[in-house]
Amino acid sequence: MDVGLLLLRLVIGALLAGHALQKLAGAFGGGGLARTGAVFDSWGHRPGVPMAALAGTAELVGAVLLVLGLGTPLAVAIVVGTMLVAALALAPMGLWATQGGSEVPVLYGATAATLGFTGPGALSLDAVLGWSWFSGVGSGAAAVGLGLVTGVPVAVRAHRRRRVAMTP
Repeated sequence: MDVGLLLLRLVIGALLAGHALQKLAGAFGGGGLARTGAVFDSWGHRPGVPMAALAGTAELVGAVLLVLGLGTPLAVAIVVGTMLVAALALAPMGLWATQGGSEVPVLYGATAATLGFTGPGALSLDAVLGWSWFSGVGSGAAAVGLGLVTGVPVAVRAHRRRRVAMTP
């Protein structure tokens, strides 16, 4: 099981880091801060460039922590919160990524939430540091709850701004 958790952390963390670097640096065909900021503006996350920088930085920090298995509940909260905001912004396009929908952030967020409940496994810095209490229902629920509590207000604020901007 520990090898499986390590593999899951490495894959989801690496993909999420790449996702963040698309925003922050235009890597891997991403828009970089200028183009991503314009998209964030259109979603109601204003000012767009600083909000894109904040989202990308949070995603990158969450990704690195997941890969290392360090401070796993904090990593889970960061990823769940940022992916909730992203999923809600993309929800009007449906679920599937091929239509610009919320499939990818839902997958990242659900995977992070799962790691919140399982813990990072024995092959992690949390285990090396003796932070074994960073797993289980209580820790997972607290991490997911923190992610939701921090993500919902950001998403609601953007939704209101987007709705106001669309009102004739």
